[in-house]
Amino acid sequence: MLRRGLTSYGRVIKRGYATELPAFDYTPPAYSGPSKAEVLKKRKQYLNPALFLVYKEPVMIVDAKMQYMFDETGRRYLDLFGGITTISAGHCHPEVVKAAKEQMDKITHTTTIYLNNQIAEYAEELAAKLPKDLDVIYFTNSGSEANDLAMLMARLYTNSFDFIALRNAYHGMSNSMMGVTALSNWKQNVPQGFGVHHAVNPNTYRGPFAGDANAAEKYANDVKDLIDYACTGKVSGFIAEYIQGVGGSVVLPDGYLKRVYEHVRNAGGLCISDEVQTGFGRLGTHFWGFEKNGVVPDIVTMAKSIGNGTPLAAVATSRKVADSIAGKLHFNTYGGNPVSCAVGRAVLRAIENDKLQKNCLERGNQLLSGFRKLQEKHDIIGDVRGHGLMLGVEFVKDRQTKEPATPEFLQIFEECKNNGLLLGKGGYYGNVMRVKPPMCINDKDVDFAIDVLDHAISKL
Repeated sequence: MLRRGLTSYGRVIKRGYATELPAFDYTPPAYSGPSKAEVLKKRKQYLNPALFLVYKEPVMIVDAKMQYMFDETGRRYLDLFGGITTISAGHCHPEVVKAAKEQMDKITHTTTIYLNNQIAEYAEELAAKLPKDLDVIYFTNSGSEANDLAMLMARLYTNSFDFIALRNAYHGMSNSMMGVTALSNWKQNVPQGFGVHHAVNPNTYRGPFAGDANAAEKYANDVKDLIDYACTGKVSGFIAEYIQGVGGSVVLPDGYLKRVYEHVRNAGGLCISDEVQTGFGRLGTHFWGFEKNGVVPDIVTMAKSIGNGTPLAAVATSRKVADSIAGKLHFNTYGGNPVSCAVGRAVLRAIENDKLQKNCLERGNQLLSGFRKLQEKHDIIGDVRGHGLMLGVEFVKDRQTKEPATPEFLQIFEECKNNGLLLGKGGYYGNVMRVKPPMCINDKDVDFAIDVLDHAISKL
């Protein structure tokens, strides 16, 4: 007989009863590939040594369907990280898979030197989701490429070089985006960031103006200070995520972007909204993160949820800004690939037809309520934040000092995995639980997640 506190396959044993994964009508086919030990050995021998695994005992995922993933033994997990905020419609969403297969039966690759209906129709459909003048779309393969292009456009259009980003921000791992990123554990010791200036991170929980009613204005003043003293008085652009993803789900304070955009535009710069993680309805109330802060950017970059796991990204801007790169040849071999565009179109349809933005709002509110109840019960939870299905829970040893509870969170992280719940972690100290699941999770999934988290914290 199982005793209280022990676990069985697919169950959490708690207070003498079991909390099980919600019922799901899918059984993955039997896995017939190499063992997990063999795969790990090949990975260590042949793959980039900078790659990392997040669990002490690695999880090997070989199948997935909607909000669930399966390991090589057939064990099911609830995915609350969505391939690092990448799965939007759901793993192997049937309509998305269908669109990819149908296009692959026709043609898989053309490049933009030929006409193809998919890229043209998709650009039109994507532009319809954006503010009126942001109707020129340039497709790339990743968020790093999209942000690269946005910075290039800003510098060419303004004929200025100085560029402003935020500390604690992550915008990609290309060489130029490594310089824009401001987290030391993501930066290699190579020349980078020439012309990039980093403003104080507007963190309302940990920052210098935490708890200040005028935090937005005071943090925005640091951007103005950079323009006046670190730059020429002119800037090419400013980039920010409305909710910093890798940085630990840090939400920019209300009114912050409005004041920053004024400072940047007064200095001749363009304002760039990095929607790589916040876009496509994930925040629930709005389709884009910048809408939550009541601003309209000059350039929008997007990736991840745009393709539901397919390599796809895009930059959207106005015609006048887009024309800035037309003076020279500019090309992306795979950007706008017919298969990727067919997938992107199917994702937009799924978000609309499955009412996923509404689901993000409802399930996000349910998660926030559950997390806040756990915060009342467990002192180790210092902060609960976010919107929709882009949430963060920060763990601290002491609520007054806010000392990061990194080792304790790692124990919680492992225990949740052992009981069928996969999460993300982030923040500079690695003490923030990142919750960014497929946008199709249901109310029973949320109940399961809250129960498992409660169990894991109680085991400390």
